[in-house]
Amino acid sequence: MASVLSLDQKVNIPESSSGSWRIERFTVSEDEARFESMRAAISGSSRYVPAGTYTRLMCGSILVMSDTPDEIRDHWEPIRQSHKRGGHVLICGLGLGVVLDRILQSDNVTRVTVIEKSQDVINLVGSYYEAKFGNRLEIINADAYEWIPPKGIKYSVAWFDIWDDICSDNLPEMQKLHRKYGRKAEWKGSWCRHMCERGR
Repeated sequence: MASVLSLDQKVNIPESSSGSWRIERFTVSEDEARFESMRAAISGSSRYVPAGTYTRLMCGSILVMSDTPDEIRDHWEPIRQSHKRGGHVLICGLGLGVVLDRILQSDNVTRVTVIEKSQDVINLVGSYYEAKFGNRLEIINADAYEWIPPKGIKYSVAWFDIWDDICSDNLPEMQKLHRKYGRKAEWKGSWCRHMCERGR
C-alpha cells in the first residue's frame, strides 16, 4: 500500500461532467512550474504547483479543488488524526475525495460519512469511491450547515472543507461549523484555517 501521506499519490477519477461541474486533467510544464515557484518566493508564499499532470474539479470557471501537492498537504492533519483515533469520521465537502480516500486506507477507520451539498459532485465523484470502499463510506446530499447528525452518533474526527479559496472571510463559517458539531466530534478541523487566520 502506498503511503497515505504521499504528495504524489494522485486521484484516479475519470474525466467527466455533470451540470456545471466537471472533472478534468491539466498539465503544468517545467517553465510554468519555475515561474510559479519564483512568484511564490517573491510573495513570501510556499505554495506553488510543480511540473506534472493533475486532476481538478471545476464549477464553471471556478477551480474548486485539485490533487496538487499543496492541496494534499492541506489534509495531512485530519488524515493523521483519523488514523490515530480510528472509528467513525465525518467529512463536510466531497471535492475530489482526496481526504476520504487516504482516511479509508487505514483499517483503523470503520466508517466515513461525507456531507456534500452538490448532487452533481456526488454524481461525478461519489460512485467512484463507493465502488472502492463499499459500506465503509456513506455520502449524504445535504448542506453541512443544516444537516443534523443522527441522535447518539459520535465522530472521532470532523473535517470541514467546503470553501473554494483561502480567505479570512471563511472564518465565521468555520466557527459556525465548529460550534454546530462541537459536541459530536472528538477532534475538529477546517481547511487552511490557520492561513485564513494569518490573512486576517
